[in-house]
Amino acid sequence: MYLNFFLFQLYPYIALTVFIVATWIRYDRDQYSWNARSSQILSDRWFVVGNNLFHWSVILILSAHFVGLLTPEAVYKSIISPEHKQIMAMIVGGTLGVICFIGMTILVLRRLFNSRVRATSRVSDIVILLAVYVQLTLGIATIHTSAQHLDGVEMEALANWVQHLAILDSDAYLYLNHVSLIFKIHVLWGMTLFVLFPFTRLVHIVSVPLKYITRTGYQIVRK
Repeated sequence: MYLNFFLFQLYPYIALTVFIVATWIRYDRDQYSWNARSSQILSDRWFVVGNNLFHWSVILILSAHFVGLLTPEAVYKSIISPEHKQIMAMIVGGTLGVICFIGMTILVLRRLFNSRVRATSRVSDIVILLAVYVQLTLGIATIHTSAQHLDGVEMEALANWVQHLAILDSDAYLYLNHVSLIFKIHVLWGMTLFVLFPFTRLVHIVSVPLKYITRTGYQIVRK
């Protein structure tokens, strides 16, 4: 019980705190390291394929997680049943997961076995890439477990857990008591990625140059 309390009640807040505070400190004190360290200059055709497959699918996966976990039960039940919601999540998540897995596999193999890319890689680049790869694999593995019971109960439990953490409910962890182990591992590894985030190249995610979308013009300087 105490272990569950720490892992699923305290650890989420610890991970979120590290994510926010460490990211802010890095941005404030070490902006020169705030970049994607892209190896696109060393790119080839397979990099373009893998990069596009990974980035577009992972954006959709994260968006689906956000909507699925944070939409109140009363809202989605007026549109779809828990059973149908779970089936839809399995189909959409499974399809996007496979696409993302293909893209990530290309990027992982390139990072590890392309001598030019490997020579420019830091240890943290490889560690975070493999950590995300593991998380993606765990996510795909949950589909098999979900298919064993299509009543939507575990999906509801996970959503209730997230929503009750959001309102600082001290008993939120209880919602995961009867959730399958694979979901718990997936959740824990996901929170660990939040802890690792500020210390890796992933920080570039929160620096999307949105202002360029609304720019009205460009100034061309000639010598």
